[in-house]
Amino acid sequence: QVQLVESGGGLAQPGGSLRLSCAASGIFLDDSAIGWFRQAPGKEREGVLCISSFDDSTYYADSVKGRFTISRDNAKNTVYLQMNSLKPEDTAVYYCAADPIVTTVQAMCVGADFGAWGQGTQVTVSS
Repeated sequence: QVQLVESGGGLAQPGGSLRLSCAASGIFLDDSAIGWFRQAPGKEREGVLCISSFDDSTYYADSVKGRFTISRDNAKNTVYLQMNSLKPEDTAVYYCAADPIVTTVQAMCVGADFGAWGQGTQVTVSS
């Protein structure tokens, strides 16, 4: 059974940074597409950053380009979302997702086309 567990959310000030973690079991993240998504109250879920572990092709939402990056620790089967220069509009519940079937990373990200999802972690950006 695939399980994804996010952690690292919390309160950050505008301009600050947070690093989210997504620990996986039942799936090898270095053989999968990985995605980070977020959903703010009253808004639809948004694909923030997605990457293919096969060719490292990456999709970034325009709203996070230059501020968010993704990294992996294959030994820990964990991926990280480094969020810098945080803005109040980054406030949302953040979810990680993974799928061993990789098509086009952009399409997977925009369409939220992932089979396994974590439970989410709250990120609040406020002064």
